[in-house]
Amino acid sequence: MKALLSHAPGGPGTLRLEEVADPRPGPGQLLVRVRACAVNYPDVLIIEDKYQFKPPRPFAPGGEIAGTVEAVGEGVAGWREGDRLIAMIGHGGMAEKVLVGAATALPLPEGRSFEEGSALILTYATSIHALLDRGRLQAGQTLLVLGAAGGVGLAAVELGKAYGVRVVAAVSSEDKAGVARAAGADAALVYPRGPFDKEGARALSQLFKDAVGPGGADVVYDPVGGDYAEAALRAIGWEGRYLVVGFPAGIPRLPLNLTLLKSCDVCGVFWGAFAARDPAANAAHIATLFRLWDEGRIAPKVSRTWPLDKGAEAIAWMAARKAVGKLVVTV
Repeated sequence: MKALLSHAPGGPGTLRLEEVADPRPGPGQLLVRVRACAVNYPDVLIIEDKYQFKPPRPFAPGGEIAGTVEAVGEGVAGWREGDRLIAMIGHGGMAEKVLVGAATALPLPEGRSFEEGSALILTYATSIHALLDRGRLQAGQTLLVLGAAGGVGLAAVELGKAYGVRVVAAVSSEDKAGVARAAGADAALVYPRGPFDKEGARALSQLFKDAVGPGGADVVYDPVGGDYAEAALRAIGWEGRYLVVGFPAGIPRLPLNLTLLKSCDVCGVFWGAFAARDPAANAAHIATLFRLWDEGRIAPKVSRTWPLDKGAEAIAWMAARKAVGKLVVTV
């Protein structure tokens, strides 16, 4: 089989498409023929050894896949050859075949494409955990979403509307503002590109404040970081919740006096650890996501696809922060 492999730390240009032996399923495993693999920001980090997890090399990036069962390992019940599934695997998805723990696989509903299926779980599960568990979001509140046209950003916009809140989308271009509005955002603002000097930071903060209104944002969803973080925190309301989701613009340093003045919370969001520590709660969120998907209240937005041999280009596109919605490698 073919796999897009990382042999040494580096950018997308270091990945090589190679022939490797087909894996064989062990007890409790499924051998899956990969049909689609979503691209996420961790794929940018993991090949550079900048992610929380560092798999032994060589490995293929790609932690979110959809495909069909090709073989069933010993002791597996409920799955058979040809079944369609979705799975979160951490890495290894940019390959023609991959092993998946049967207990973690999810059926891909009929009528849904492999591309859609591969793009569902990570962004929406991260966002529903962030908004409900960490952000304690309530109907009628105001939610400010940074990076609102990206994968997790659009998921947060859609989920915010599904739970009855006013959503303010912050994006880096007018085209992305249109995407956010189409996903249900009540308002959209276009922020300039950083880094910012003192005056620029002050202007950015005012931009956020004007958009959310005099009461401030009840919840700030930040998958961007960098210089945008403090400006967004200054737009938070009394006892608001600032959700730390990611740092493609850099890891910020927040002045903690702001948290005192607003009596607000700064909350880390680590969905993978949450899912491992509380699988029952995570399973309940996943069930909710499938229901909302079936009702048409959420829907993965796949904006662009690449074939496996161009998978490095997909990761480079993500690294350059060009993604609108989800990027997918088809296999």
